[in-house]
Amino acid sequence: MSDTVIPLLKRFATISALTLLTACASLAPEERVEARIPAQWVAPLPHQGSIIALSEWWEDQGDPVLVELIRTAQEVSPTVSSALARVEALRAQQTAAEAKLLPSLNAQTGLRRGIALPGSALATRSDAGLQAAWELDWLGANRQALRAAGGRVEGSAAQWHEARVSVAAEVAQLYYSLRSCRRQAELLRQDAESRAQTARLLELSARAGWSASAEAATAQASAAQSRSRLTQQLAQCDIQIKGLVALTGLEESALRARLPADPGGETPTAPFAIASLPAQLVSQRPDVYAAEREVVWAAAQVGSAQAARLPRLSLDGSITAVRLANGGGSQDFTLWTLGPLALDLPIFDAGQRRAAVDSARSAYRDAVVAYRARVRQAVREVEEALVNLRASDERLNDTQLASLGYSRALAATSARHAQGMASLLELEDARRSAVAARTEVESLVLAQRLYWISLYRAAGGGFTPGQPGADASTRADSPR
Repeated sequence: MSDTVIPLLKRFATISALTLLTACASLAPEERVEARIPAQWVAPLPHQGSIIALSEWWEDQGDPVLVELIRTAQEVSPTVSSALARVEALRAQQTAAEAKLLPSLNAQTGLRRGIALPGSALATRSDAGLQAAWELDWLGANRQALRAAGGRVEGSAAQWHEARVSVAAEVAQLYYSLRSCRRQAELLRQDAESRAQTARLLELSARAGWSASAEAATAQASAAQSRSRLTQQLAQCDIQIKGLVALTGLEESALRARLPADPGGETPTAPFAIASLPAQLVSQRPDVYAAEREVVWAAAQVGSAQAARLPRLSLDGSITAVRLANGGGSQDFTLWTLGPLALDLPIFDAGQRRAAVDSARSAYRDAVVAYRARVRQAVREVEEALVNLRASDERLNDTQLASLGYSRALAATSARHAQGMASLLELEDARRSAVAARTEVESLVLAQRLYWISLYRAAGGGFTPGQPGADASTRADSPR
């Protein structure tokens, strides 16, 4: 009978193992999910952009003050620090998950003295040994846990990069806004001086009886209004300096000393080219990559929860060197064991493991939806930045022509007013139009630069999936 039973048991064991291995292979859902991405951009791409590494874009602006402020802000940013701490914590969890795939080995030693058996002599026993334990991951439960930990580490490294990019963009936006604010304040200062001079001359003329007192009063009111606008503009510049102080952690006096005393004219933005295929650009976004890694983590969590419902196999072993000493002498010998080879088979847990699987599947579906939404948002942000850039390019040319025309009109009206051929109201109207046009040009130049920064962020800020992520040694890297 044994000749019949033993082959049947072997066949049953083989079929059971194959069934379990097949179940193991399908524990986790699909890690790579499809997201609908347009085949090409709808908005026109910047035609003047050059192919440069976005991670070096700030250096290409030719402003060392900006580069230093960005680096300083990234070093003190709580957002960047939190992202880095998360990377380090998740790497520790990954190490712990990887350790579960390997055997554990512990050393033990002991010293005992007493009577082991009735009637025996008093004896001293000393021993030293090694104990090993290994969970045989035959169904892949620990491998799924390691896969989940790896996905979280990769995603957190991408979020660290995103935090650095966000800080860099925020500093640059404030820095360029401050420079623009100072240039606009200089325009208002020149306008205020011009109006004060006009008011002074008309006051003298009214006292001499050559001009109407109402005209002199209008000039005084115009000069006061111009001074008020200048004061408001200077206050706005101070507020932006306060913002840079908060971002960089520098003393305000030290920050003011670093800023150029003369804002001068704004240097053109160094443009860059972006990938012509949306799918290529979207894959370089750290937030999209992090969302994709979150799907990997969620899929592995489903696999890990499924594996918890299957049998677990473990093997223990030990070897111990023993010395037994009594009044009659001593004896040395070695003890060793191999086993037990234990099989842990879940039978009844009132639905706890099943509930864990359902919870993991729900989290997986949520991660897939979030990933696809993040892809759509990435495409939207790039499209919006491209539209804004194109519109600002077209508007800037027309606005510069308008400013030139209003400046010429102001010069002509000033000459006519000096000859008594134009009223003060005409002069003030021409001056307001000229100042407004120059202010609009400055605002558009700033807006265009901010749109480039938005496109820089939307294009991923130089993130490259698969490269080593956030490490403590990268804190002092070039700003991104």
